[in-house]
Amino acid sequence: MHLSQNLLSGKRKYLLALIPLAFISVICVAFSITGSNDFDMARREILLRRIGHELLLQSGDNKSRVLPVKKIAENEYQIRFENDLTFQPDSLVNTTQRLLAKDPLAGDYVVNVLNCGNSSVAYGYAISKNKKDDIVPCKGRKQPRACYMINIKFKPAGLITVKNGYLLGSLPFLALVGFIFLRSAKPRKALPEGQYTDMLTFGSVLFDAKNRKLIINGKTIDLTGTETRVLRIFALSPNEIIERSRLQKEIWEDEGVIVGRSLDMFISKLRKKLELDPNVNIVVIRGKGYKLAINP
Repeated sequence: MHLSQNLLSGKRKYLLALIPLAFISVICVAFSITGSNDFDMARREILLRRIGHELLLQSGDNKSRVLPVKKIAENEYQIRFENDLTFQPDSLVNTTQRLLAKDPLAGDYVVNVLNCGNSSVAYGYAISKNKKDDIVPCKGRKQPRACYMINIKFKPAGLITVKNGYLLGSLPFLALVGFIFLRSAKPRKALPEGQYTDMLTFGSVLFDAKNRKLIINGKTIDLTGTETRVLRIFALSPNEIIERSRLQKEIWEDEGVIVGRSLDMFISKLRKKLELDPNVNIVVIRGKGYKLAINP
């Protein structure tokens, strides 16, 4: 009987000790979420400036500045430019999708390009985690040179989901041992779809597959038909390993002849033509194939 009372007393003490531990743990989680959100928001603004930088390069402007990114609402930002520019809707869509895939909180968002003078919408589109819900009109129409502002509005649900993920992840630890270990797992990044388009961008390179041209820092470089076909395969899967056998099959098998050295020759030529952008290169992955490496 005395032993039973001691056990009950011990359990009560354990439960009483567990209550303040639970409060402390929840407070720690709340602070960690706030710190994580602040970091992700700061990182997002850098990505938005990178979008503006690449648009200027695609417009042939490598001298003027992207003005400081302005937060105009809780989940809405504005990219502004020092000088006028022109843009290709295809390139704008591809650039925002590629760079915002690095933002763990950017699931669904709406992009509106506004005229500076009257804030009228010159071009706009919506991107969703579910690709079937994307709304991207009039991609092939190049916009005239003018003063533009780009507003990007993010759906706030992504932020709520991340917060809930942290809190729910801490509950099993509180129930079992009275304290939790903070987990720093990030949501998976949505990789851009390998959708075919005649205009592709990577780094500061604008790849016009239809006209067989590269535009790098305002300089135009012509491509042969085979170089275009090889580069399109890489451009649709940046930073992914492309097997040598796949390249040989897709480029040369239809012609009835597969020559291994021909591939090496075209890879070498493409490397030289991409040298104007030091952040872009085709690298050899030993025993596997090649990869279009794009440094952030």
